[in-house]
Amino acid sequence: MTTPFRIPPLSAVKKPLLLLAVAVAVAVAVAVAGAGAAWWLSGGGGGVPPGGAPPVTVAVPVKREVVDWMEFPGQFTAVAQVELRARVGGWLTKILFTDGQLVNAGDPLFEIDPRPYEIALMQARAKMTQAGSSREFAARQLSRAGELRQKDFVSQSTLDQREQESKGAGAGVTAAEAAIRQAQLDLEFTRIAAPITGRIGAHRVDIGNLVTGGSGNAGQVLATIVSEDPIHFQFDVAEADFARLQELGAAPGSAVAVRIGDEAGYGHTGKLDFIDNQIDRGSGTIRLRAVLDNPDGKVTPGTFGHIRLAGSAPHNALLIPDEALTTDQARRLVMTVTEDGSVVPKPVVPGPMFEGLRVIRDGLSEDDHVVINGLMRARPGTKVTPEMGVITAGPT
Repeated sequence: MTTPFRIPPLSAVKKPLLLLAVAVAVAVAVAVAGAGAAWWLSGGGGGVPPGGAPPVTVAVPVKREVVDWMEFPGQFTAVAQVELRARVGGWLTKILFTDGQLVNAGDPLFEIDPRPYEIALMQARAKMTQAGSSREFAARQLSRAGELRQKDFVSQSTLDQREQESKGAGAGVTAAEAAIRQAQLDLEFTRIAAPITGRIGAHRVDIGNLVTGGSGNAGQVLATIVSEDPIHFQFDVAEADFARLQELGAAPGSAVAVRIGDEAGYGHTGKLDFIDNQIDRGSGTIRLRAVLDNPDGKVTPGTFGHIRLAGSAPHNALLIPDEALTTDQARRLVMTVTEDGSVVPKPVVPGPMFEGLRVIRDGLSEDDHVVINGLMRARPGTKVTPEMGVITAGPT
């Protein structure tokens, strides 16, 4: 007899399926936990090695004789700057340079039409000849009047008149000589030469234009020349910083170093050459100036930079990598490791950078083992496995 097929109850089916699902979930959890443990022990996330506490690299601070530097922003300026102005008027006939060219003192730069001034000089010389003739004639008349007066042939008033005429003729000669000199100067002013050595800017008047001359600022500006070597660096110092510099003996002749823009180091050296005689009460600062050599003309007037002056006498200091510093609210800390591997934070007072390392003014001793690598694994109060390293100073 054939046994009839029966559908098992729903409760009988759910139980094996539930057991299978639980088994799969446990297997996945075990696999994930095993992978996580392997990642943690391999170092991911600062894991703890099988033998103990997490490893960190420690080193003792570097001891160096350092100088605390004071840095100030400033700007390069030309030692000499000249505006070339026309001293006589006329038509511009020649431009004897290229815009932006380096020129030497005495080089010819512009020429104004000289012909009207050559004519004026000829006229002045002609008047000089006339004045000379008048003086000679007046002198002869005076001589005759003197002889006749001795013989009482002319009156005293006539003699006095001849003397006056002779003096007037002499003054006329002097005036004619002055006119010649003025005409000569005007002729010379038609040729404009470089008064200093430097780099000339763009010409502001083209050939064929009428140039307006005059004395002072009345003359038309034709171009500008700025000197390049040496070059000045001007900067302002706050009153408190200036008092500190004075205590350290800062004075004209003191050595300085300058860096330009984003340069890594202070590669331009010079010396102070000027300190202003009063503090600006509006800003509370005083103007100082340094002079630097610029033989290749690479530093252009108007460039901004930073200047560095000694802000302390040489003294011994401890240095650590800047990366070894951490922050706890308003305090700066370094993590140190004791002999038993405990992490102890120490508040410190950092100073400026020196040779690529951070100067520590206070809070650290030269025997402290400072965490320089693995800082994220060094938690205050925990245990770590210290590995000795070495702090290396960078370039000065």
